[in-house]
Amino acid sequence: MKHRTLGKAGLSVSAIGLSLTHTSRGGLPFQDKRGMSALIHRAVEMGENFFDTSELYDMHGDERLAGEALEPFRDEVVIAAKFDWRIGARCGRDGGLSAMRRSLEDSLRRLRTDRIDLYYQDGVDPDVPIEDVAQTVSELKKEGKVLHWGLSHAGVCDIRRAHAICPVTAVRGEYSLWVRRPESDLLPALEETGIGFVSSNPIGMGFLADSPEDTRLSESSNPARNHMDELRAFAAAREITPSQVALAWLLCQKPWIVPVPGTKKEEHLQEYMSAAYVELSAADMIELNAML
Repeated sequence: MKHRTLGKAGLSVSAIGLSLTHTSRGGLPFQDKRGMSALIHRAVEMGENFFDTSELYDMHGDERLAGEALEPFRDEVVIAAKFDWRIGARCGRDGGLSAMRRSLEDSLRRLRTDRIDLYYQDGVDPDVPIEDVAQTVSELKKEGKVLHWGLSHAGVCDIRRAHAICPVTAVRGEYSLWVRRPESDLLPALEETGIGFVSSNPIGMGFLADSPEDTRLSESSNPARNHMDELRAFAAAREITPSQVALAWLLCQKPWIVPVPGTKKEEHLQEYMSAAYVELSAADMIELNAML
């Protein structure tokens, strides 16, 4: 599996990561826990080393599943976890920072590890200055409980303020052929500061998958339907899938962008990881950007 480097601190991760979102739910249409654990093991066997989870997903269930599945491979993988300041009763500076420390300890226990490789704050707490959060993370890094840190769904101003106190390794946010907002100000700021970007929902919440009968693209959404028809034709002409086009397009944007799609099926896992080896030409990129 190809690797990429996030941030100036040199965090090396798989070119395409795996989001462990809603993986702990049982019953259709979700895998049972044993099946999902086997899928995670298969991902490691195939060379995947970057796994993204959160205390928010399924009320801690996903962290527990990730901890159980990844424990045998702990020294071979990079675990990214998120602290969500909106969980629980949190108010004011001291309460917010104490809650962050409690959340970290809880995540460490559920993930069966003594450190988190990349720890995000998910969102920005309006009651706690981002500089105080960065200082607390700096202390956690000295304690060895956090190796790298990042911000999820944060604005450029907050990122710059945080980075000035404790260097940020990566920012996580939504970016895809379907959602292009980060191109206006976020990506230029990250390039300037040497911060990596982790793309959530890189297949556009599934809209960019090969699903011609997707009911979400209703008859009233003719422009979206037409764009998807063009994307499918583009992919078919190159004997790849629309999902692989979407992931390869992201990888072509910057060498420090890493998409983290999620899946519960091995065939999709193989499809997504193979996208790291799809090569899009300059002409391909021009055509895609004009198309979407």
